[in-house]
Amino acid sequence: MTVIVEKPVFEIEENIKNINLDTNELVLDAGFKMPESKLVSENGFSTPETNAFGNTFRDYDAETERRKAVEEFYKQNHIHQTVDFVKKMREEYSKLDKVEMSIWECCELLNTVVDESDPDLDEPQIEHLLQTAEAIRKDYPNEDWLHLTALIHDLGKVLVHPSFGELPQWAVVGDTFPVGCAFDESIVHHKYFELNPDHHNPAYNTKCGIYSEGCGLDNVLISWGHDDYMYLVAKENGTTLPPAALFIVRFHSFYALHRSGAYMHLLNDEDKENLKWLHVFNKYDLYSKSKVRVDVEKVKPYYLSLINKYFPSKLRW
Repeated sequence: MTVIVEKPVFEIEENIKNINLDTNELVLDAGFKMPESKLVSENGFSTPETNAFGNTFRDYDAETERRKAVEEFYKQNHIHQTVDFVKKMREEYSKLDKVEMSIWECCELLNTVVDESDPDLDEPQIEHLLQTAEAIRKDYPNEDWLHLTALIHDLGKVLVHPSFGELPQWAVVGDTFPVGCAFDESIVHHKYFELNPDHHNPAYNTKCGIYSEGCGLDNVLISWGHDDYMYLVAKENGTTLPPAALFIVRFHSFYALHRSGAYMHLLNDEDKENLKWLHVFNKYDLYSKSKVRVDVEKVKPYYLSLINKYFPSKLRW
């Protein structure tokens, strides 16, 4: 099956923000409402200023009850994510011999997971998946592949479940980054890389490390977690989602790249094209983290139809 993906249109701020004249509220097209004072403009988009906790998004220094736990999470993550560890995890989980189930069954299983690395969200994961998907669906009604990508992008977090080996959260969630080359200073809680043995290995601690400029991200080892795992699941089960969708799934937590512009020297031309779609997706992935609820049963038939379109009925995980 061939899927033709149109290039995204980026002059879309008028699609992102509307004004409800009756309530004087700004309304994100997905239906998320906030007072005007709570929205800020970023790169042409009007976005909410505060997350589900009332704090600035991705503020890892905010004095919240989760701050210390999030920092400890990243300490463990940065110590243990090495080249050898990533190779070991990819070899083990590429076997896809843990469970056989459908995409929707995985969504329901994920409902028991709360991401310890996320300073913006403490809701069950299925809430976030549907919030993101519904927001994109509203603004990009004709890009059904993007709606489904939003639904599945975090499904790899089931790695914390006993059926999948019950990996520690530092090996499942959090921002991702390349291993095998220098850890960029834009990575959150960068100081803890001092405790990572690869940081002191001359073969791994230069700008390119074991890679070459323009080699393409397909040839780069990324810290192990739910992103890379879900990418392997989708690819090996023969999804017909387009390459841009797989790129989003694999790199949506790679904030050093799509938020800070680091590691651009490793991208090839195809990566750069797909990065445009990742920038679009990230706005919805980040700023839909609110207390707005989604009626799961109401939207379920639509997403089941997309799953049937792009995936087999049962997948190996």
